[in-house]
Amino acid sequence: MKILLLGKNGQIGWELLRSLAPLGEVVALDRGGGNGLVGDLADAAGLRATVAAVAPDVIVNAAAYTAVDRAESEPELVHRINADGPGALAAEAAARGIWLVHYSTDYVFDGSGSRPWREDDPTGPLSVYGKSKLAGEEAIQASGCPHLILRTSWVYTARGADNFAYTILNLAREREKLTVIADQIGAPTRAGLIADVTAHLVRDVMRGVGGSSGLYHLVAAGETSWHNYARFIVDEARRRGMALKAREILPIPSSAWRSSVAVRPLNSRLDTTRLQRDFGIHLPDWQCGVRRLLDEIPLLATIGEAIHHERT
Repeated sequence: MKILLLGKNGQIGWELLRSLAPLGEVVALDRGGGNGLVGDLADAAGLRATVAAVAPDVIVNAAAYTAVDRAESEPELVHRINADGPGALAAEAAARGIWLVHYSTDYVFDGSGSRPWREDDPTGPLSVYGKSKLAGEEAIQASGCPHLILRTSWVYTARGADNFAYTILNLAREREKLTVIADQIGAPTRAGLIADVTAHLVRDVMRGVGGSSGLYHLVAAGETSWHNYARFIVDEARRRGMALKAREILPIPSSAWRSSVAVRPLNSRLDTTRLQRDFGIHLPDWQCGVRRLLDEIPLLATIGEAIHHERT
């Protein structure tokens, strides 16, 4: 099997490099492409030519414009990347009869209510980012190509510093009091879990066993608020012996968080019943992934310190 992977350096893409490798040859591209191949979703013509040149059995698109606040000021670019790019991939996949795996988001919903969103619930994105991701879904569905659109939310990874857990821990080391949003509800989902499930799905659809072309929700089990997520991180870190200064973590409403430009959905719960039923998947509780992340932090710090000393 040959797999064309786009977005190899993103949160999910980095993990996909590992999870997809046992399935066959993986041609992995970042935005810069390479060897005459194009990985930039803003270049629709280049994407089509790349699919033709690679001739994959499966396309896995983990690339996207994800800067939610900045997206409000450049909607045309966001649409080109999140809607036109996936549409071009889908058209090429349809013409060749190959599978396309694509990731979407809870931002396609308006965040109302308190029950988990199902795949067939009415959408109503509140932001430029959400509207662009919904347009990407619709372009793929309209193409007629065999596809898996996986909506996810609150994605994190141990790689890189742009991570809610790392942010909370750094603040907890410096401050006695933290304030965290308490009225947005979702499930923190590790990128590694998404990648592992993706590999399972790709293997199954290529073998023709279990599941079918369509839209699925993929998040860790359970739910929490950002506030309770932060409390969990701090409590678990203390159990591991981390010295933290913070004594209070206070809940605040989204309206008090003035740094946000785009409107975030309050209800980011996603119902994963369809995915678990169709593919025989068991999704672990969100706490499992966060605990593992915290277990890795001392190791990551040790490696980082060793690299620093070696370079200096």
